[in-house]
Amino acid sequence: MKRIWSLAALTLVAAFAAGAAFALPKFEDHYASNGTVKIHYVAAGSSSAPLVVMIHGFPDFSATWRPLMGELRGEYRVVALDLRGYNLSDKPQGVDAYRFPLLIGDVEAVIRAEGRANAVVIGHDWGAAIAWQVAMNRPDLVNRLVILSVPHPAGFAREMATNKDQQANSQYARNFQIPGFEKTLNAEMLAGVAGVTDPALKAEYVEAFKRSDFTAMLNYYRANYPTTTGPAVAAEIPPTTPPIRSPVLVIHGMKDTALNAAGHSGTWDHVEADTTLLMIPTAGHWVQHDAEKLVDRTVHDWLDARR
Repeated sequence: MKRIWSLAALTLVAAFAAGAAFALPKFEDHYASNGTVKIHYVAAGSSSAPLVVMIHGFPDFSATWRPLMGELRGEYRVVALDLRGYNLSDKPQGVDAYRFPLLIGDVEAVIRAEGRANAVVIGHDWGAAIAWQVAMNRPDLVNRLVILSVPHPAGFAREMATNKDQQANSQYARNFQIPGFEKTLNAEMLAGVAGVTDPALKAEYVEAFKRSDFTAMLNYYRANYPTTTGPAVAAEIPPTTPPIRSPVLVIHGMKDTALNAAGHSGTWDHVEADTTLLMIPTAGHWVQHDAEKLVDRTVHDWLDARR
């Protein structure tokens, strides 16, 4: 158990630095429906401005995007969803309810709820994995793509097949796939893993995780994360994927101990538009917080240059 959580702690470090500016105007609360599943999201900015949809990862919720929402809200309509299973979104039962096609549908539901045909899609961790899938399988929904931390599926498959460091760094995900592992989780622990130190914000995270479903959180790993390494991983993550048609910005913290930077090599081979990679040597997995000002300004400038 000690080994499991030492890996998890290393992969999910320092999410919220002390003194981070979270004092922003009150966000709007909305819900979108994907079939019978309701997805909660928060929003800010003019309803006539270009739409930006932000997707969080594990263990997190929509609050992770507050700094970036504050950065963009003056020029964009910014929305951040709670993934199914998290916080105020519905929590359907069963592993199959967390497979990528349904997660893609959740993103589409939010875009449609905002009355739009497409959006800028931004994701971190599982949110980034979902964002890649949306861009590959529903290119009509994505006009620009911003990815934090997670390599393109083909790059990740390559590293899982050949890179022993990446294979070792993925052990925590295999632990999460073990039936019953969710019994070791609690809201306070997850808030600590997320690195929340500000007392008021930590209390908010604890409450959000108390409203969440720990089995649902781990079902993302059980439904979509590879269960093998070496050449066999190609059967779970096909190395050939549909091309991405929108411009792509990838930001990676090179101290990330869950996802190796090498996975991003060759990303441009899978994108038909311009591709920008920013590697930040001082940041870890939670790059949007470890290098908050740089990430927020980079995303803002990159989007403005492509309006």
